[in-house]
Order: sequence, then structure tokens, then C-alpha cells
Amino acid sequence: MSETPKRLIVGLSGASGQIYGIRLLQVLKEMPGLETHLVITPAARLTIAEETDWTARRVEALADHVYRAGDVGASLASGSFAAAGMIVAPCSIKSLSAIANSYADNLLTRAADVQLKEGRPVLLMVRETPLHLGHLELLARAARIGCIIFPPVPAFYAHPRTLADVVDATVGRALARIGIENALFTRWGGRTAQEDG
Repeated sequence: MSETPKRLIVGLSGASGQIYGIRLLQVLKEMPGLETHLVITPAARLTIAEETDWTARRVEALADHVYRAGDVGASLASGSFAAAGMIVAPCSIKSLSAIANSYADNLLTRAADVQLKEGRPVLLMVRETPLHLGHLELLARAARIGCIIFPPVPAFYAHPRTLADVVDATVGRALARIGIENALFTRWGGRTAQEDG
């Protein structure tokens, strides 16, 4: 009997940084035994066209299963849909607000709410700056209800040379944070001993 593939829900909301969600889907497509379930909001469709050379249709082709954001009756809307968790990349402040306040007005936010109530990881790649107090309070509220707050802040210790290196490292760290091992990023190995002065 074949093993059931691990499912991961991926949400793309309307924030800048659509390349993170696209690259995430590309990487996941190459991982055997992992099944992706994708929700793209209408605002994300617009931002994909604005920021990248991709179309929403091409992005959808990277996923195993695609759902309309308005389809709140889809399987993802139920706790009986077993998944390893969810990544929202990028996560807009609007989606952050909805998730933090359990305002499940579309399938992306409903799926996140369901994952949280079932005790599964929900990683929010929140893409906004600068942040005012309202944003910070939403981030704190989301963290209190169990979300992993993961702004796509680049790390430079691995000496990235290209934007693709930065994106890959961020995507790799996000996947590792929810328990999906990968080789997209260099783990910090500690400093070499150096003489002070």
C-alpha cells in the first residue's frame, strides 16, 4: 500500500513579494511525497502580474490542487482536511488582520483558521514596512493564537550574490521552520576563532 502524501496548504495574498510564493511552489513541486493545495486571492493575482513575468495561471500550474478564494465550502475549510500546515507567502496586512481576528471571509483565511484550531503550523510571511502600532498589535495577536510570524528578512551570513539567492534562503528557512527539510539555505555554523583586537 502506497504512503499518503504529506499535504501543505499554500496561500498567496495581495502583498508585494509574490516571488516568495512562486518560488515556494517551485521547490515544493520537486519534493516527492508532498502535495500542494493552493489558494490565490484576487489581489495576489493582480500583484503577480504587476511584479513578475508570471501569470496566475502559470503559478496555479505549479500546485497539485488549486482552489478559488471565494470557495469557502472547499475541503480546506474543514478541520477534517489533514495537512502538515500552511504557509501564506506573501501575507498582506489585510490577510494578517483577518487571520489574527478569526475573520474567515475567504478560503485563504478560513484555511488558516482551521489549521490553527487543529494545532497545525501556520507560517505568515508578512510583507510590509514600516510597521505602525496597529500592525505590531496584529502580529502579536497572531503569534498568541499560534501563528509563526516570518517576515521575509534576508540573512547575509551566507554571502548571497543574487536576488535569487536571497529568495531561496528565505523560502528554505520558512520550509525548515515548519518541519520540511531542504538544502536551499546555509545553516549558521558558528564563528571561527579569531584573535581580539
